[in-house]
Amino acid sequence: MSQLVWEGEAELNRPFFVIALEGLFDAAGAATNSVDRLVTTYDAKPLANIDPEIFFNFQEERPIVRIGDHGREVVWPTNSIWAAKCPNENHDLVLLSGVEPHLRWRTFADSLLEVAQSTNAEMVITLGAMAGMAPHTRPLGVVGSAADPATADRLGLGRPTYEGPTGLVGALHDQLDKAGMPVISLRVSVPHYVPNPPNPEATRSLLSRLELVTGVKTLHGDLDQDANDWRNRIDLAVSNDEEMSNYVQQLEQRVDESEILPTGDDLAAELEAFLRDKRDD
Repeated sequence: MSQLVWEGEAELNRPFFVIALEGLFDAAGAATNSVDRLVTTYDAKPLANIDPEIFFNFQEERPIVRIGDHGREVVWPTNSIWAAKCPNENHDLVLLSGVEPHLRWRTFADSLLEVAQSTNAEMVITLGAMAGMAPHTRPLGVVGSAADPATADRLGLGRPTYEGPTGLVGALHDQLDKAGMPVISLRVSVPHYVPNPPNPEATRSLLSRLELVTGVKTLHGDLDQDANDWRNRIDLAVSNDEEMSNYVQQLEQRVDESEILPTGDDLAAELEAFLRDKRDD
């Protein structure tokens, strides 16, 4: 029995399915915040949800009791899927900002594959954020990768080299690859010495790279002021600690020779050609 509950219908134009989940790969909440902003930006409508009953250990992810207009209610961990119409864009969006489940990952991944197939999504894009050796004084780097060699080569993305324990996203990528669904990952590196949310710079970086790859406007520029304020607060704290100041300078030296990304037009054009070839096949 499917745990996917459909709430509505939407006629979507060649959608991308963008997924972010709270948990190990959502440092500072940057990934889920990115998708939440897209839901708001495009006034997305409820499309479906995944029943949490079989996927969560509620002693670890406890539901919350609230007193609302109609009395006491229990709010359970949610994985809601939204449909976003994107006017004047070549693609619409299907959006999931949720919580990584504890149990039955393959069943959960099957539900997401069902969403992708039912909405005729042309590609699944997972967003993530990891604590790393990134200085707060530089734009936070975003790494794009795809396990499928043809997808990685065509779009100029890296291929995963990590071996070891994984999360739901790793299991999902494996499931989608086996089903022939194109899937890529975008992950931002968050300064490990500033791990707490919110991190508007990390969210801006993820949204900027998502726009660069897909060509869909994300309005990441709306975060410019928040990102600058965040950086100024960290600058002030670091300036009062000589040891930390020296450490940040070392991190800066490591990233100052980073490779320049292709232009957005180049990436978007290549993605469209890749998707067109997939449809022809």
